[in-house]
Amino acid sequence: MRIKKNIAVSDTGFLFNPSTGDSYSVNPIGMDIVQLMKLNKENDEIKKAIMNDYFCDDATFEKDFYDFTMVLRNYKLLDDE
Repeated sequence: MRIKKNIAVSDTGFLFNPSTGDSYSVNPIGMDIVQLMKLNKENDEIKKAIMNDYFCDDATFEKDFYDFTMVLRNYKLLDDE
């Protein structure tokens, strides 16, 4: 799973979809996830990086990551798999 190539990502957590003109903001953890997705990291690599940098348990990460990726998918920010 990865962010579409045409999605502009700022260093401050703003995402811009030039196809629709919509923009979104994400928190620092969301920004880290988006950056890792832009680097084509696998889900396990993303999980390891986030859990290494932030304090959370496995179940919390899994639920929050699933919820976050569903939001990205609903806003059509992810490449089709």
